[in-house]
Amino acid sequence: MVNKMEFENNVLVSDQLPDPSIINFESLPPRYRTSVILSTVASFLMFTVVMSVYRLQPFFPVPPLLEEFYLAILLILFGLTCLVCCVQFITLPYKRYCLREHDLHFASGLVFRKIVSQPILRIQHVELKRGPIERLFNLATLQVFSAGGASHTFEIPGLNKETADRIRYFLLTHKDTLQNG
Repeated sequence: MVNKMEFENNVLVSDQLPDPSIINFESLPPRYRTSVILSTVASFLMFTVVMSVYRLQPFFPVPPLLEEFYLAILLILFGLTCLVCCVQFITLPYKRYCLREHDLHFASGLVFRKIVSQPILRIQHVELKRGPIERLFNLATLQVFSAGGASHTFEIPGLNKETADRIRYFLLTHKDTLQNG
């Protein structure tokens, strides 16, 4: 005689569901904010230097609009850079992450809040990215790729390099124990 499992599709009452606010998010290190603001200021300075060298070079004719509005362009770019730095200063503390036994979460957003969650069993692979400024501040970006996705599901920027290595190792080794256990 063959045992047949009966299909069940029980009704779930919303009052009995787990409380999602129990996720204890960890903040990113404070030097991540510094690195992002430094990167923004460096981009502004690099653009200013390139524009100034182009304006002062004797080899090519400079467009009259650049000559006429050079100072105004610099002031507008400086103002935009200050605005972007202020927004980053305010919003970056709202980027947080949480690693639990069976899933990984990343929260972001000040006005439009977003939480991305990924079950560990669905993680295809994990990558660490480190640009020059991240290396300067000993930070790393952890990219999580979901099974079936062409690009990364989400990334957690600004992790301590050691923390990112430990999370990556945990995700890769723990996934095997979940599948086999």
